Amino acid sequence: MPQSLPLSKRPVDIAIVIFFIINLGFITYIVDIEQLVIANPDNFQYPVWPPESMVDLVHWYGRNFDPVLMARPAWWRATIWIDALFFGPFYLVAIYAYIKGKNWIRFGSIIWAAVMITNVTIILFEEVCGEHATPHLQRVLLANAAWLIFPIMVLYRMWRSVTPFAARTRQ
Repeated sequence: MPQSLPLSKRPVDIAIVIFFIINLGFITYIVDIEQLVIANPDNFQYPVWPPESMVDLVHWYGRNFDPVLMARPAWWRATIWIDALFFGPFYLVAIYAYIKGKNWIRFGSIIWAAVMITNVTIILFEEVCGEHATPHLQRVLLANAAWLIFPIMVLYRMWRSVTPFAARTRQ
């Protein structure tokens, strides 16, 4: 089995690790948890977690740019549960695996990328032409672009080789 390159020699993986860290530490367990613990953003008491300032930030963004985030239909909450229950633990394991160059993360990465692309496509379809379409489409598309770009990058990285962290050999 070829030896993995150190992370410092894999700049794309550095970007992916940073993306996973942001998702784990901010998106999944602050932004998403807010949407699970506060059913009605128009009538609630601040929860123990996330912090009040983060709840206010999520609500400000939703009220100003992203109506579906505030409406919280059932299908939306389902995507949030997927994030909290499956993506959060995946990010924790993936951060370790990408840093250490562990090839066993390959299959999980492919699954994560496929599900993320599916979820974000559904969400963006709502943002464009759904019941809760955003009046600020360019801003919302830009804010969500990373959740299409990074899964496509991961899918490309992991699909090409069973040893994605090893040096590429020329034949």
